[in-house]
Amino acid sequence: MIQHFQGLKKEEIQKMVDSISLITILIAGADGKIDNEEKEWSAKIAKIRTYSNPDVLHDFYVEVGRNYSSKLDLLIDDLPNDTDERNQIISSQLKELNDVFPKLEIHYAAILYQSLVSFAKHVAKASGGFLGIGSISKFEKKWIDLPMITPVIAPEEDEEI
Repeated sequence: MIQHFQGLKKEEIQKMVDSISLITILIAGADGKIDNEEKEWSAKIAKIRTYSNPDVLHDFYVEVGRNYSSKLDLLIDDLPNDTDERNQIISSQLKELNDVFPKLEIHYAAILYQSLVSFAKHVAKASGGFLGIGSISKFEKKWIDLPMITPVIAPEEDEEI
């Protein structure tokens, strides 16, 4: 169980965990195809994030990693092959996170939101450019900042306290 998700319903927790797979499909498939290299690289990124993120996200990425590859494959199989249709469905599903983020502690929500955007950027960089590294395609640029999710920004700490 993810400590910071204790007040959430089971479905809300699943939406948060599935968001990483959905972001992978959205970004890696933005050009119309998702290849095995992109899937493998996204799995590596998710695994790396269990230990190279703020400690507060450790449990989240451990949960994501439990069945990441199988969940990714299942979602790819279930979603339409048409890129525009698939991206609109994923966008709608990710938009549902806007109802979940306010239920989380604001500082945790802000860190998690930033992590999702960062994950999208890493997937985009992995799938393009010279030898498949470093370039973001025009198709990915449309989605890379996850425009369907309202940014979560934590308030500045009161310095007088």
